[in-house]
Amino acid sequence: MHTDENRHSSEDSLLALDLIDDAWSQAAKNGVPHELMAYAAVFTGMRDLVAMFGETAVAAMAKNLETRIRQGEFSDDSSAMH
Repeated sequence: MHTDENRHSSEDSLLALDLIDDAWSQAAKNGVPHELMAYAAVFTGMRDLVAMFGETAVAAMAKNLETRIRQGEFSDDSSAMH
């Protein structure tokens, strides 16, 4: 899947992550369970990716997620917070 990642700076990526972290914290303060936030975030992200790149490209990306998850790509110290 071709993305515009190369047009986005590391600063943009960090800002996006900070905004998501802030929303996640706000939801937790309002009693929203972390797993519901995770489902909502995945759904919203997939919906936006499909709108930008189409079903075929996003399905190809999603097909690789199992391997990436098992390899620990999404695991880090902050995952204990969520």
